[in-house]
Amino acid sequence: MTQGITGKTGQYHTKLCLEYANGMNCFVAGVNPNKPGESFEKIPIFATVKEAKQATGATVSVIYVPRAFAASAIDEAVDAGLDLVICITEGIPLHDMIRTRYKMYEHKTLLIGPNCPGIITPDEIKIGIMPGHIHKKGRIGVVSRSGTLTYEAVAQLMEQGLGQSTCIGIGGDPINGLKHLDIMMMFNEDSETDAVLMVGEIGGSDEEECASWIKSNMVKPVVGFIAGATAPEGKRMGHAGAIIAGGKGTAQEKIAMMEECGIKVARNPAEMGKLLKSVIL
Repeated sequence: MTQGITGKTGQYHTKLCLEYANGMNCFVAGVNPNKPGESFEKIPIFATVKEAKQATGATVSVIYVPRAFAASAIDEAVDAGLDLVICITEGIPLHDMIRTRYKMYEHKTLLIGPNCPGIITPDEIKIGIMPGHIHKKGRIGVVSRSGTLTYEAVAQLMEQGLGQSTCIGIGGDPINGLKHLDIMMMFNEDSETDAVLMVGEIGGSDEEECASWIKSNMVKPVVGFIAGATAPEGKRMGHAGAIIAGGKGTAQEKIAMMEECGIKVARNPAEMGKLLKSVIL
């Protein structure tokens, strides 16, 4: 279902996702508390997530709600017991997300985002804003904090003749849902994935924690790239989470840890695809 389906952004991307699914009935409901009973592209609109779930059986939502209301939209989806929520909205107040993540600890719902492009399994389904035409079915998993670098990584894989099993943009906000580690664990168990391209950036310690797990547990090759190597200390670079504080979270620290854990790391973003291909030959 799409939360915020009556807005310009929600309608635009829901329609593109429907077209990508090529007739598969993947979007079955929309939510807007002010427009129940209406429809968009033959998709019925409900007042609440709970009503939409009960009427259609939908288990996943994608959120295009304005930032002031986006955390509440996540809360509503979690309270309704959805399996997965994908929040595209950027700029959600930090205090709102702290409260929402705290509430989620008692629930089963998984969250991708906020401030993310979404998820796509090429030639099957896409939920989010990524351009579907740049993807091709294959066996390389992609997980990235940066939406734009996700697209760049995919384009380079395509140049090398490598398709993707699933691509997930986890978002670059400091308070978000699934981390690199969560996605890496899924790729490690996925029979459709042979190798993984992991794109990170400065700020936080998620990449280091994932690298440590990879060293002890990953049975598939992983190639990485860390954005922000030239960022000055203390300056936010694009994403709210991409900030170096107290000397921690630098690109150099992350790269060193990843290489120590056996991950091949591209120093130039233009080398991601070639490096990935080199480790699977």
